[in-house]
Amino acid sequence: MHSASSSRWSELIAPPHLAASLTLMLATAIFAFNAFLVSTAMPTAVGELHGEAYISWTLTVYIVASITAGASAPLLKARFGARRCLFVASGVFAVGTLAAALSPSMELVLIGRTVQGAGEGLVAAIAFALIPQLFPSRLVAKLFGAEAIVWAVAAFGGPVLAGVITEMVSWRAAFFVNLPIVAIFLLLVHVAVPREARNHDTGFFPGIRLGLVALAMMAISIAGVALEEPWQASIVVLGAALCLIAAVRIDLSAHVSILPHGAFGLSSISGLGLWAIFLLPLAQSVTGVFLVYAVQHLWGYGPAVAGGIGAILAVAWSSGAVTVANFDGRGRRVAFVAIGASVLMVGLLVGLSAMAQHLLALVMLSQLVIGLGMGVAWGSLCQVVMETQLEDERSKASALLPTLQSAGYAAGSAIFGLVANLAGFATDRSPEGLRFAMIVAFAAAALLALPSLGFALRMGRLHRAGTYE
Repeated sequence: MHSASSSRWSELIAPPHLAASLTLMLATAIFAFNAFLVSTAMPTAVGELHGEAYISWTLTVYIVASITAGASAPLLKARFGARRCLFVASGVFAVGTLAAALSPSMELVLIGRTVQGAGEGLVAAIAFALIPQLFPSRLVAKLFGAEAIVWAVAAFGGPVLAGVITEMVSWRAAFFVNLPIVAIFLLLVHVAVPREARNHDTGFFPGIRLGLVALAMMAISIAGVALEEPWQASIVVLGAALCLIAAVRIDLSAHVSILPHGAFGLSSISGLGLWAIFLLPLAQSVTGVFLVYAVQHLWGYGPAVAGGIGAILAVAWSSGAVTVANFDGRGRRVAFVAIGASVLMVGLLVGLSAMAQHLLALVMLSQLVIGLGMGVAWGSLCQVVMETQLEDERSKASALLPTLQSAGYAAGSAIFGLVANLAGFATDRSPEGLRFAMIVAFAAAALLALPSLGFALRMGRLHRAGTYE
């Protein structure tokens, strides 16, 4: 095993892999730019359409549709083929974009956002499922590094682009930026994604399982945005967890499953890895929920400075991902997962200290450390989960990764919203009251990062023992 990978970055843009690399990076760009474009343009849309009561729902319906569609990806890919699924999903996303951009009311914007979410969730899941199919193992880490760079560019460029277009033209024009990206993506899919043999023996459509997933994600989202009483939110979150457990149990006994073999088992690297895929974003989501708000209301900076501090995380994530992509070997990848999870824990503790001591410098350091931790861990974790699965289950495992990531962020947003409200966030708007709520939220995030760190360390022990299944 060499210290540096035998692959080169230039191979991603060499003729054998160029079209596939651009296709998967553009799939990431669709997700990333849409997220930042919409988050920047939506407040203006809400004001124009007098839909203030619905602003949180523009994200809620998108996430629920995205996760539900992503969960269906393995069966849809098997039955119709990745190429056809990507064409249809991209079209669905474009239709949702047009519907939202041209809507005369907030109700129709919500419908458009739901359709957008369904299309994007399927695109992301199918794109991930294609990674082990289109790239040799030695290039996968570099592909994840390249995708992390796309995220960083979107984190800085998306809000600026959307802000300029919204101010100079309209919020509707900002939505339309998605359409040229989708058009180029469709062309690349035609070139890069091979036709596949279709498997018609995929059983009945898993409506009950997907319905339970959708119900659970909607319940989690409602708990995070619509319930004021903590006891109500707690009951709803518990009900959502029971729905997800029921969906997993039904799937495990199904003739044709959505989940890969051994999903969420605690005795295999891949099972533990799926838990980490869910739990790492869950813990990290505290920054997405509160950081920009805290910088504005505790330190008095405007949206531009607060957004810039928030974007430090994306740049650090990219830096970490690119650095570890230069090293190869499963042992190193498993080690990077544990290192990244440890660094994430340190970053959350720095964030906790920043809130407790009211130091903006520590806030920026926290963003840097958290981003580095996620960047070091994420690509390695995804690759380990893909490659420790049985050969015929890798497509299912790969497709599940972006869906689980989104589910982790959604669950984290709801949990930290609930925790902060319990600490007085919704009732005490004074600086001291807000600071106390932030201290409690970051402390909760550090505690919730412990299981993912424990799972990462156990993955290392199983690897050293040679236990993969």
